[in-house]
Amino acid sequence: MKVVKLEDVIGTENEVKSDNWISRRLLLKKDGMGYSVNDTIIKEGTETHIWYQNHLEAVYCIEGEGEVETLSDNKIHKITPNTIYALDKNDEHLLRATKGDMRMVCVFNPPLTGRETHDENGVYPVIED
Repeated sequence: MKVVKLEDVIGTENEVKSDNWISRRLLLKKDGMGYSVNDTIIKEGTETHIWYQNHLEAVYCIEGEGEVETLSDNKIHKITPNTIYALDKNDEHLLRATKGDMRMVCVFNPPLTGRETHDENGVYPVIED
């Protein structure tokens, strides 16, 4: 059994930061679960272009408010606490935090190694160990 506390991840190499977000990688590929789990903060007033071509992601919002705009159809989906959205078609999208910082629990398949950052297209590469 593995137990991870958020406080043990903050300030370590498993806390990855950008101008728009902070991703705390709680479970990673090395943990052997077949998926990874992040506790992510999306900063209020930001817009992030994301297109996970190599990963499927499910995102559960627990704090803050925002929206996801899917770029294939320009639909805007309001995201509030207790809402989950799943990028089940590797959906290219814009993520905006509109009311407070958004705190999200993100699950990735295949799992992240912990070293991923978005490239110029909003993509996480697949990193082989």
